[in-house]
Amino acid sequence: MRFCSVWLPDEQRGLLCAVGAEGELRAVAAGDRRFADVGELVTSGGGLAGLAAAAEGMLSAEPLGRFGEIEHGEPDPGRLHLLAPVRPPEVWAAGVTYEVSREARIHESTEADVYQRIYDAERPEIFFKATGPRVLGPGAALGLRGDSNWHVPEPELGLVLGSDGAVLGYTLGNDLSSRDIEGENPLYLPQAKIFAGACSLGPVVLSAEEIDDPYALTLAMRIERAGEAVFEDKIATSSLHVRLETLVEYLRRDNWLPPVSVLLTGTGIVPPDEFTLEIGDVVEISCQPIGSLRNRLASAGDLPAPTAWA
Repeated sequence: MRFCSVWLPDEQRGLLCAVGAEGELRAVAAGDRRFADVGELVTSGGGLAGLAAAAEGMLSAEPLGRFGEIEHGEPDPGRLHLLAPVRPPEVWAAGVTYEVSREARIHESTEADVYQRIYDAERPEIFFKATGPRVLGPGAALGLRGDSNWHVPEPELGLVLGSDGAVLGYTLGNDLSSRDIEGENPLYLPQAKIFAGACSLGPVVLSAEEIDDPYALTLAMRIERAGEAVFEDKIATSSLHVRLETLVEYLRRDNWLPPVSVLLTGTGIVPPDEFTLEIGDVVEISCQPIGSLRNRLASAGDLPAPTAWA
């Protein structure tokens, strides 16, 4: 089952919906209680045994609309649109999990051997990426740092995790990065990875039982500039150098893992060195059967702070 979060213009709030076989959007509710996203469903106790099982008997009879009608729309408080399907308490990310990522990091860095060593090491690279309020959804504007000249999107498969490390579902993530900042010094990684508008998730969370083999997926990315494709590529998750369970195990090792945290599993798609994102570009990340996540690029300094901080 696919779950998304939809903005209700009349109520000025998000609502968790299930996406039906024909794309119909049905609200997930327990009596009078409704949920804003997958996180609220899980932490209420309903999703601990599985997202699809939790939603059984909780779907509204009347659909709110159809997923395809809002999948690629930009946020507008006056109309129905998609939000991030999960607002995780924490988003973590893994690096150098594909060979192409290792090669790119070696080429960009002044400390090239660091990335070869991490690729060969038993312990994977795992770093903190975002908190829930920092996560943006489909159609929202992502940010480009003003002090960077080399911006790249990083399309990644995201694991939605329970506090015990169980995979509750899958989503897509854009781990936006500043390659020149990371390449100048590996200790600048947090600045290259964490800034305004640096992380988007969506368009849905697909319940774990819907994917028999997470290593049999294909991730694709397309970057448009002025309506024309300027970069396209794809990668099979079978190319992962590190097992997903290994990433989860190291994330949980002697660490508190809040329920419904998201772990981004690394990118295997890297644009050529001469490429950098520009303001106005549109990045589309897709993977069937999860869907496609589209975001346009803006100046990070111009993005408003999360409304949750108001």
